[in-house]
Order: sequence, then structure tokens, then C-alpha cells
Amino acid sequence: MFTYQFFDLLLQLDSDWQVEEVDADCTSNEVYITIRHIGKTAECPNTLEQCSIYDHAPVRNWRHLDTMQYKTFISCCLPRVKNALGKVVTCSAPWASKHERHTYLFEHATIDLLLATQKQTKTAEIMRCGFNVVNRIIHLSTERGLSRRNISNLSIKNLSIDEKQFRKGHNYITVLSHPDSGSIIDVSEDRTKESVRKLLDKTLTQKQQEDVENISMDMWKAYLTVSKEKLPNAKITHDRFHLVKYLNDAIDKVRRREVKENEELKNSRFALLKNQENLTEKQRIKFDFIENANYEVSKAWEVRANFQALFNQETEKFEGYMLFNRWELSALKKQIKEVTKVVEMFKSHLSGVVNALITKFNNAMAERLNGKIQELKTAARGYRTFEKFRSAILFFNGGLSLYPLK
Repeated sequence: MFTYQFFDLLLQLDSDWQVEEVDADCTSNEVYITIRHIGKTAECPNTLEQCSIYDHAPVRNWRHLDTMQYKTFISCCLPRVKNALGKVVTCSAPWASKHERHTYLFEHATIDLLLATQKQTKTAEIMRCGFNVVNRIIHLSTERGLSRRNISNLSIKNLSIDEKQFRKGHNYITVLSHPDSGSIIDVSEDRTKESVRKLLDKTLTQKQQEDVENISMDMWKAYLTVSKEKLPNAKITHDRFHLVKYLNDAIDKVRRREVKENEELKNSRFALLKNQENLTEKQRIKFDFIENANYEVSKAWEVRANFQALFNQETEKFEGYMLFNRWELSALKKQIKEVTKVVEMFKSHLSGVVNALITKFNNAMAERLNGKIQELKTAARGYRTFEKFRSAILFFNGGLSLYPLK
């Protein structure tokens, strides 16, 4: 039924290995390709010396790429050698990693499919293997990519640091990304000073830390404290996304307070918080009505619009302070307690806020990566352990060299 030489050719075996038998089970739709080592010597994986064959290990199976509609496995009793140290060692298979039960080609195809679908469950279904196999390939590929990556010699001028909720409650991860390349450098569990400090020390040398010129982040105290400590020459910029989010939260709080006495404000949340160009016709009508009314929420919306108008001024920093001061006075005159609270918070982080107004450097790339992380989390319906979550994040967004060499 099968020509052994044909499988020798497909598997690209060298002269020391030979396909001995091919069995097809039409009931289970499985093919087992038995390979035998026919050489008189083999390389010791520890000392790399050529040694005489001592004996053979028990039979082992590796999952391979399918043969048409048949799930395919490679079977082999790997040779064992006795090296110069007197130790008996099992030789490596040329088609798979030492401790794995799948071949290099199977792993390569699984990585391709994962990158295309970004879904572990769908990949396992198409590859006709267990979910744990796919999950293990993600972890192995990520660790392999991290071991190959060498960023210690790179000049890193810009960094972004952001948080992402890991599980329900106050379980967060800290994401360190490189906005210039659009990739995530690494992820740490939690967002404490200690975890952020370890993250920076693990990923960047002391010289690289000193060479960082810009870092964008939220106003989280641990991020600010550690950045000033570890990145002494970096200019801190509070990202625009979070600044606008604080103002959006203030608008929504005012709306919820006023809606109790003004039924016209019901169902107006999205009309007030969405960007103007994204409003539906119904939301536009609702917004126009609120804008022309004398509600505090319309005044709060005006404060946010005035703040957004300050972006991209491309001016000197002292002029940025003047722009902020004018906005601050205008906002405080509204005498809206929710808005005043945000203004006072901005004032306590004034330098980073002004940097956000006058420079183009921001956390936009970090927020896009944050969105991709959320997509991974949603597709997987959450991750049970931080290690698995980290591997998935870096697999898809770390810009790593993932594939096995074989």
C-alpha cells in the first residue's frame, strides 16, 4: 500500500535512519511510520562525540503532520550510546525536540495556524490534537523566542508601561512595550513597585535604563515612583487615552447625578462619551439637545472638548503650562465637583500632563496592544495562571522568533 522510500524522501532522513514499516489503521484513520536507526554509531547529545550503539530505548511515538485524512505518528526506538564518561545516553531524534511528543513540522504548522486564527481551541480542532498540546507549543515557542532575543545591545529610547486586568477583582499585570517596534518586551504579574522594578531590571541593562528618553504611562503611583528611580533621564508623559478617560468618567458621574431629576438625560451616555464622528443619527439628536440645554453635564462635556483641543500643540513646555492654566481656570469656573476633582488630579501630575499636550509621544501603541491582549483573553475565556497568560501575550505580540530550527 505504501512505498517506504517515498516516506524516506518526505521525512528527509539521512543515511543513518530508514523507514522500516508503515501501518495504516482504516478504523481509527491513523498511520504509524516506524523508523529505525541503521547506523553503527550515533552522536551523544551531551558530549557531541560519535559513539558505538549500546542498545535501544523503548518505542516512542511522535505526532506528525497528517497524511491525507489520516492522523500520522512516527514510531521509533531511539538508539542509546555509552559516552566517554561511561554514561548511557539516549540519542536525539532528528525530527523532534528531546522531550516533546510532536515533530518539528507539526509544531511549525501549529504555530502558523495559531498566528492565523489567534485561537487555541480552533487551532487544536483543526490540527486534531488536544488543547494542552497547543498550549504547550505556545509556551515552548515563547521561551524559545525569548532565549533567542537579545535586547541588551539595543538602544531603547522610548518605552510604554500599562496595566491590564488579569482576573476579576484587583488582579492586574504590568505590560512593558516598545512603541517604536510595536511589540511587547515583557509582562509582570501585579502592578506593585516591586513587580515593576523587577520587570525593568529583568529586561533592560542599567545603561539602557539610563538611556531611555521617554516613557508613557498612567498616573499609577508605583509606575511613577519606579520610573523616576530606574529611568532617571526619561521624560514622563501621561498618556492621552487615560487623561480623556478620567474626564469621561467625570462626565458620566455628572450625568448619573443629573438624570435623577432630568428624564431627558436618560439613555444619553453614549451620545456624550462617543467621539462626534461616531455618533448615530439618534445619538446626534440627543447630543444636540443636551448641548443646548443648561445642564452641568453639557458643561462637563465642554471641559473635555476644550482639553482635547490642546493636543498636538507642538510648542515649548512653558507655553504648554500656560495652555493648561487657561484650561484649568475655565474648568474650575464651571464649579462642577466631579470635574474639579479631575482638574486637581491633573495639577498634581502637571509635568506629565503637559508633556501629553505638547508632544506626539503617547501610549497609543500600548493601548492598541492592550486591545489585542483583551482579544486573546476573550477568545480564551480567561487564563487560569499568569504564566500561561504571559506566554500567550508574548507569543502573539512579542515580535519573537518562534519557530523550531529544524
